Amino acid sequence: MRFSHAISRTQRDISKDCHIVSHQLLLRAGMIHQAASGIFTMAPLAMRSIQRIADIARDEMNQIGGQEILLPIVQPAALWQKSGRYHKLDATLARWQDRNGGNMVLAMTHEEAAVEAVRHFVASYRRLPVFVYQIQTK
Repeated sequence: MRFSHAISRTQRDISKDCHIVSHQLLLRAGMIHQAASGIFTMAPLAMRSIQRIADIARDEMNQIGGQEILLPIVQPAALWQKSGRYHKLDATLARWQDRNGGNMVLAMTHEEAAVEAVRHFVASYRRLPVFVYQIQTK
């Protein structure tokens, strides 16, 4: 695809609120669009760059024995209560109840879910150590 057909476009002028050089360059190149503070839409060129970086990371992780998994962003609150972090992150952890009344959280990190997954899949110490990783949008 030619860049002239892409939905993004370059910009000459950017907001005065943009102080970081890398942020300015990404905006000027038309790679990102800022929807709100800290929230960005990635244009096709940015998506291609992110995908290539993810592919490099994935290849390196696989070469050293890593196994890629995908952990859920929405997790049961019980996982977080078990780890003790449910009450430590009062203001920053998004919480709600599902339609069945179960407490859920929007996971900021995935340590709890990774431990639960390994606990489920690894039945014997003979299968240890394991190295799992995920590449996911935050």
